[in-house]
Amino acid sequence: MLELIDVSKATPSDTLIRSVSMRLEKGSLNILLGPTLSGKTSLMRLMAGLDRPTSGDILVDGKSVIGVPVQKRDVAMVYQQFINYPSLTVYENIASPLRVAKLDRAEIEKRVRQAARLLKLEPYLDRTPLNLSGGQQQRTAIARAFVKRASLVLLDEPLANLDYKLREELRAELPPVFAETGSILVYATTEPSESLLLGGKTATLHEGAVTQFGPTIDVYQHPANLRTAKIFSDPPLNTIRLRKAGANFVLDGGISIPVPRKSLGLADGDYIIGFRAHHLHLDPPRDEAVQIKAKVAITEITGSESFVHVDFADARWVGLVHGVRVIKPDETIPVYLVPDRFFIFDTSGALAAGPVAQAAA
Repeated sequence: MLELIDVSKATPSDTLIRSVSMRLEKGSLNILLGPTLSGKTSLMRLMAGLDRPTSGDILVDGKSVIGVPVQKRDVAMVYQQFINYPSLTVYENIASPLRVAKLDRAEIEKRVRQAARLLKLEPYLDRTPLNLSGGQQQRTAIARAFVKRASLVLLDEPLANLDYKLREELRAELPPVFAETGSILVYATTEPSESLLLGGKTATLHEGAVTQFGPTIDVYQHPANLRTAKIFSDPPLNTIRLRKAGANFVLDGGISIPVPRKSLGLADGDYIIGFRAHHLHLDPPRDEAVQIKAKVAITEITGSESFVHVDFADARWVGLVHGVRVIKPDETIPVYLVPDRFFIFDTSGALAAGPVAQAAA
């Protein structure tokens, strides 16, 4: 087990990690989700022992490893920017940590061939990295981490340089493969969809702080605060400030939206509502909905889906709708919101009430 206890990391000019506490179990998949510069790599470097925390403690199986050099830790790490030995063949790159560990020739052969098969590198084992594509080089780096069978495996956006098909395959194949070794797998990504596809547990990060940590689907469906909901929404979470007055939310211009039944007990006052892109509709949904007039800013057509960006009051919202929708900019159209799908946050950003149908959130 790896445990971080109130870990912080600061430099003279910045605070990189802010009071992070997490417990990662053996054989578990743990995702670090956040935008660029949110602290994912900095946190991984602390876990690996590449950097020393300014304060707090890091325990492995109950014992502090602060000050233990990375060479003496059972850790494997793969960065988005792959690192390989240019003069060695793919086979020897993959085998290198096993030779350092002085494994016998048969075991090295077995592990290298298994990794090459998994990562589709068998045709390239005799090549050097300079004769590979970027994706093949990244697969080589992942294979080297895999064969090591380290107790802690850190993957920092490892699939970013791979083609779509292989990325989808590895998302499904890597977690159970590493789990079989009993490794703690930590996987950093900027993509909420990747977190959902991988499962496991997710920690959402913002400016070096973990805003929430728990089972991935729970964090997605039950964000504890506005920051977590924003991190875990792509397209961005739609939000607007409004005022609760009795049984209604009152928006700018006097427009009223009924308060969801389960939220009627909230005190009157100011709130922020949030809803995801697939809960902004251009056609009346089956659920009870409220119609609002909004002005189209831009429409992005992806083929089977369209992203329709609209302006309402001082907010810019985006709706994810099926099919091709050709709508001219500046056209005013009706859009439909379903109050039962709202996340309701107080003005500090804490969740006051979640959607009625959590499975659809």
